[in-house]
Amino acid sequence: MTKDAARVEEKLDRKMPPGTLPIDTVVGPENLRGLDAERDIGFPGEFPFTRGIYPTMYRGRLWTMRQYAGFGTAAESNQRYRYLLSQGQTGLSVAFDLPTQIGMDSDHELAFGEVGKVGVAIDSLEDMETLFDGIPLDRVSTSMTINSTAAILLALYVAVAKKQKANLRRLSGTVQNDILKEYIARGTYIYPIGPAMRIVTDIFAWCHAEVPNWNAISISGYHIREAGSTAVQEVAFTLGNAVAYVNAALAAGLKADDIAPQLSFFFNSHNGLLDEVAKFRAARRLWARIMRERFGTKDERSMLLRFHAQTGGSTLTAQQPENNLVRVALQALAAVLGGCQSLHTNSLDEALALPTEQSALLALRTQQIIAAETGVANTIDPVGGSYAIEHLTSEIERGAVAYIEKIDSLGGMLRAIEVGFVQTEVQQAAYEYQRAVERGEVAVVGVNRFTEDEARQIPTLRIDPEVERSQVARLKGLRARRDSLKTQAALDEIGRRARSTENLMPAILAAVESYATVGEISDTLRAAFGEYQESVVI
Repeated sequence: MTKDAARVEEKLDRKMPPGTLPIDTVVGPENLRGLDAERDIGFPGEFPFTRGIYPTMYRGRLWTMRQYAGFGTAAESNQRYRYLLSQGQTGLSVAFDLPTQIGMDSDHELAFGEVGKVGVAIDSLEDMETLFDGIPLDRVSTSMTINSTAAILLALYVAVAKKQKANLRRLSGTVQNDILKEYIARGTYIYPIGPAMRIVTDIFAWCHAEVPNWNAISISGYHIREAGSTAVQEVAFTLGNAVAYVNAALAAGLKADDIAPQLSFFFNSHNGLLDEVAKFRAARRLWARIMRERFGTKDERSMLLRFHAQTGGSTLTAQQPENNLVRVALQALAAVLGGCQSLHTNSLDEALALPTEQSALLALRTQQIIAAETGVANTIDPVGGSYAIEHLTSEIERGAVAYIEKIDSLGGMLRAIEVGFVQTEVQQAAYEYQRAVERGEVAVVGVNRFTEDEARQIPTLRIDPEVERSQVARLKGLRARRDSLKTQAALDEIGRRARSTENLMPAILAAVESYATVGEISDTLRAAFGEYQESVVI
């Protein structure tokens, strides 16, 4: 470090936020000792894919602009999807309400007050047909953020595609299906870990056979980061979960090279621009090495970490909400510089409500401006070779490897979750960060720095209480119209398969086509598998 740089650093007296990687004021070649440019950085589209998974990256095709949306009824959400597609969105991303996520129909007593609130209410094939009315499913890529009920919602999607006479082998998209992160960070689980993992691998096998262009899982670090993890923990625990899924697939008789090309990932993009860019590169390199060295995969597609990114919802503030536009733009830029395959940009009103149509459009325009006006997509991995970026990439990889080795020593990810190791690490990181904010050591503009006495008011989306009443009425009408004997027979078959080792997906597809509801199918599986009881982590 030069004397001038040292004096500047002393004058600023900055404290690094908890979880931020330490880095010298000036980074140079000495920080890259031990890094082999050919072995560790390489070229885009070549192992270990540090610089991107495809040789041409965005010069060949831009990332998919996929705005996460869904609220109220299926009809309302359908209108929002069609509007966003008309404005240049290139992929759909479905948000489901809480009852749908945890396998309860809209008329369940525990669903009261939650129907259509944090996503769209989907009870049956009738709702799913409405949700995608006028949208040809073989011509659009759809991501569905759903986990405990992933098998049911995937079956509903496929059933709609069949009604549209679409070629199922051409369907493209993703079902999140990442149950492990629910036990770690999010909480929308239903079944004990063992049966839940069985459902995951049933989806793997079925997708490989029936919908080969569909991503059978989106292994998600996003929610782990939202719960308070550091960037290193996000990479480590996401890839730790991925290792557990591959092991489960192998135990179920599947081959790594058969299922790995249908694995995808989902990461957060927070405010630390350099850390986040490096995080994506480190995750890509580490996953390639895990798949080749731990699992012995031969197919290069098995080593590709294809990922969706979403800007950090937990970083956005209710205070001075217009500032969130700047945060989201920088986070989106980090995801693009890091080589994402698809991207969702949060709306400025994220901390207050579901996005209005105008705020959702501004979020989409943010991506379009980055793509069309900044020039960052004109060259592949434009930050590659930066001393700071390459140093941070290696440091994140080293930190993640240390965590994965610890998880292995505990007996694997399932055991690490059962004993609360992962949850405790995330909770501690979240606590340390929050305390730093409260002490003023971490600046949050509008919250503990550059504050205003008067609160800003912006328009927000409100869900009409009539949504719940009308949804319940439609559900009761469906139950009255359907062939109840056919529906019950389909549910009975799910129960029989659940108590055997047969794949559940064909029975679930038959059940949704007989208009069995999400809640009825989930209850059938609850009867066979039981429900997960969370252990207290202290």
